[in-house]
Amino acid sequence: MAWKGVHLSRPARLNTADGQIVVAQDDGEVRLPLEDIAYLVLDAPHATLTSTLLSACMEAGIVIVSVDARHTPNGIMLPFHSHHRQAGVAAAQLAVSEPFRKRCWQRIVVAKIENQAAHLVACGRPASAALVAMARRVGSGDPDNIEARAARDYWRALFSDFVRDDPGDLRNKLLNYGYAVVRAGIARALVAYGLLPSVGLNHASVTNAFNLADDLIEPFRPFVDRLSRLRGEGRSKTDDLTIEDRRAMAGILMQDCTIATETVSLLVATEKATESLVRSIEGGTPAVLALPRLTAVPALTP
Repeated sequence: MAWKGVHLSRPARLNTADGQIVVAQDDGEVRLPLEDIAYLVLDAPHATLTSTLLSACMEAGIVIVSVDARHTPNGIMLPFHSHHRQAGVAAAQLAVSEPFRKRCWQRIVVAKIENQAAHLVACGRPASAALVAMARRVGSGDPDNIEARAARDYWRALFSDFVRDDPGDLRNKLLNYGYAVVRAGIARALVAYGLLPSVGLNHASVTNAFNLADDLIEPFRPFVDRLSRLRGEGRSKTDDLTIEDRRAMAGILMQDCTIATETVSLLVATEKATESLVRSIEGGTPAVLALPRLTAVPALTP
């Protein structure tokens, strides 16, 4: 079972041999078993990969994340047809009813707001009680858009002088890097379980190949927020991401969380959440959907 991620931040030549990724750099060579790796972040200039390695990564279910010239993740490469019941799971996914999608989205929004509240408690910020109260008012499909209202209060309490869509703010750079890595991890789990990442529960953009990943990521976001806050504390918001920042955010999926009654990594949680979504779809009951929890804030069951 894959349990680790690889963040490549220096020039290297990558190949495969004997079931391993071979990373050759000027100061030596490192070999990593393919079966241990879930994702590979290529955050380095002049990294070269062989087509043999790319094929081996896809066979092993490894997702590859690329970055742009500013070291911001800008693309992912996913395996496909990796589930033995691909067509059956996809058919069931396409057949779900609108009420089912709305109930699943309700559970996702509640879990996200609870995790935001837990994060505020953990860092001693106000407004956590208000967010928990909001979570209790989320209806099927969130018709009152409580998610957005909670987000406004959350960001206002978490950071001062902060605009979420300011690309020059260090906090946004950290957040966006971490979100991209988690999104890739969720997309990896979706295809591994035979789901179509483009067919969402709430997100339905015709230009988005990852609508379902963008649904499931919501309860994971506060974990990224927490790590971003810790990385950015005491620094100027005009700072650039350092190699250490990028390495830390690339490792977000190694952070612990609680899902159901287990404490697992976020990487494992992406798989457990996806597996529970398949069971929900096939059983026709959103109540089976399991989502990560940041702390032991009392669960709200819609």
